[in-house]
Amino acid sequence: MLFRVNAEEPFFLTQKFIAARKQAGLPGEVVNILSMNVHAGAEALTVYSASKAALAVITKNAAQSHRHDRIRLNGINVGWVYTPAESNMQANILGKGESWLAQAEEVQPFGRLLKPDDIANLAVFLLSEVSSPITGSIIDQEQWVIGTPQ
Repeated sequence: MLFRVNAEEPFFLTQKFIAARKQAGLPGEVVNILSMNVHAGAEALTVYSASKAALAVITKNAAQSHRHDRIRLNGINVGWVYTPAESNMQANILGKGESWLAQAEEVQPFGRLLKPDDIANLAVFLLSEVSSPITGSIIDQEQWVIGTPQ
């Protein structure tokens, strides 16, 4: 199921989008939402991580294949984001209680978790002409630098 949602469906949607843009003779932009888990991920998230890594390869492959069509594809590796679903997961499913957010934000370098608007702002940039001709880039939107001591 995760591969269908995280890799197969974006692949087929991207194919249809590219075909429509090419048929109309128009440029286009795609931003795929990935995850920092593409770098390895927690052992409990192996399938999720692999599905997002597959989408990263799909993104880069399509960017390479369609650069001469002026169709740009990029991806965002999203870090830890505060959402209602994350709050429910942390507080209730994982049993951390209502104080989980304050505790999590206390140890973040910038003092907070990412917010959906943070990801939206980067996506808007990547979809705009301001970011042209960037294509095939996978951007880590995270407070921690991969490969450095935490």
